[in-house]
Amino acid sequence: MAIIDFKATKCRHCYKCVRNCEVKAIMVKDGRAEIMPENCILCGRCLQICPQSAKTLVSDLNLVKGMLLRGERVVVSIAPAYMGLLKYRTIGQVRAALMELGFADVRETSEGAALVTAEYARLLEEGKMENIISTCCPSVNDLIEKYYPSLTPYMAPVVSPMIAHGMLIKQQMGQDVKVVFLGPCIAKKQEGQDARHAGYIDAVLNFNEVNSWLQEKEIVIEECEDLPFTAMNPRVNRLYPVSSGVVSSVLATEKQVDHYRKFYVHGEKHCIELCESLARGEFKGCFIEMNMCYGGCIKGPTVSDDTASRFKVKLDMEEAIPQDPVPEEETAPALEAISLHKAFFDRSPRDPMPTNEQIREILAMTGKMRPEDELNCGACGYPTCREKAIAVFQKKAELNMCIPFMHGKAESLANLVMDTSPNVVLIVDENMKIMEYSAVGEKYFGKTRAEALQMYLYEFIDPSDFQWVFDTHQNIHGKKVSYPDLKLDTLQNIVYIEKENVVLATFIDITREEEQARLDYEKKLDTIDLAQRVIHKQMMVAQEIAGLLGETTAETKTTLTKLCQTLLEDGSDNGGM
Repeated sequence: MAIIDFKATKCRHCYKCVRNCEVKAIMVKDGRAEIMPENCILCGRCLQICPQSAKTLVSDLNLVKGMLLRGERVVVSIAPAYMGLLKYRTIGQVRAALMELGFADVRETSEGAALVTAEYARLLEEGKMENIISTCCPSVNDLIEKYYPSLTPYMAPVVSPMIAHGMLIKQQMGQDVKVVFLGPCIAKKQEGQDARHAGYIDAVLNFNEVNSWLQEKEIVIEECEDLPFTAMNPRVNRLYPVSSGVVSSVLATEKQVDHYRKFYVHGEKHCIELCESLARGEFKGCFIEMNMCYGGCIKGPTVSDDTASRFKVKLDMEEAIPQDPVPEEETAPALEAISLHKAFFDRSPRDPMPTNEQIREILAMTGKMRPEDELNCGACGYPTCREKAIAVFQKKAELNMCIPFMHGKAESLANLVMDTSPNVVLIVDENMKIMEYSAVGEKYFGKTRAEALQMYLYEFIDPSDFQWVFDTHQNIHGKKVSYPDLKLDTLQNIVYIEKENVVLATFIDITREEEQARLDYEKKLDTIDLAQRVIHKQMMVAQEIAGLLGETTAETKTTLTKLCQTLLEDGSDNGGM
């Protein structure tokens, strides 16, 4: 099960997590980051630095609430970091507040730390190991097993305080009891699921989750009664979460002086630097406390930024916690009843490695033909272009993660458009200062690109439409604009670019089309005039014909009328005879 997840909708072309991941356990696919569990050491750095909060931590809170609702016996193992991260007047109030949530009991993980310290002291007294690396921090353990497996013989073969405490609680209270670890670490989630000691930790919560739960139930720690812890007093072992806390606990506990030099290292970069040094065999006879988080667990990946600085927490805890050892008679019975042994082994990822020729081919795809072309800028997240090429081969990275290459590609494409476009392209700022001007503009406006970039738009054309687009943020599409003095007709598209606060315009030359349209219009007028003249002439002819027909008809009528009258008169005379 994934421990860290991410919101795909928020993650896009950032690479900040890749740049900050010291072991490069993040792959980029389609511009989005994906965590590779087999490579991840769960340091939580990506959670802390993600600018979009795209990374999310999978929570066990509902799992724990479900246990309580079912009436199961659930015990909290609370990491000693609570002493510097929670607000209380007495530590018993912390126990009381958590028990109000429904837990059967609350015990300090420092009890397990006391057992681990006793084992470390035994290893130091035996003096058989060349170097001894503490194994309390699961992120450090992952770092060594996955990336420096040659150092596993130096790892103290002892479980962490969390696992030791889980073993102790289940040995004392029964295997059916559920143990929930509460602390600032996310790597503990994976450690609890490790097959080498699975079943001792049933869930892992962080302080942020529990604080939200307490607020939900309206429980204020400082207002709770004082219920002192009733199990073993861990004493000096409560210092485990601060840097040098393990060394302090060992020095207070061991019965005799050993020959090992002791020091502590914290922070991802320092831990890696130390591993490199150990791998080179630079020193021997050392007991080394290693912690992945700067300052120790008190500044774990789930600790809020608004908490006190790690320096103040460290000083306050060292002042408040007596540096007394836990008596051997208190740890001996537990150590006899449970085994804290843990074996560490090589778990290094088996990533395929490209040949030099394949690396050169990948570099060439991003324009890196010669060694001097390799900028090694680190913008992609990888320290060198060669390492990024290897990641591309392993399908962990994409070619377009190379920002100088993509910038050059975009710039060359933009220049290609500006140089070859048959249309005039203009970009102006809010002051009408010309920001970009395509080469073809000289043909129409008589200004070279170099000249235009030193000018304002109103120096050679009317900027009214541009200003309107700036003022209203509304675009103009397909507007015909003529420049008679330049004998130029254009079809203009003017749009507002919000992100850059500029206006982009394209002028399409339609002079020829407009001239042809004018000629066609004139031909139409001539045709109409000709038709009108023909019609007029036809009307005149028709009128003349009508006049002639009218005269002829009148004459015919007169003649026929006279003829009829004559015939009638002739008829009358004959009848009278």
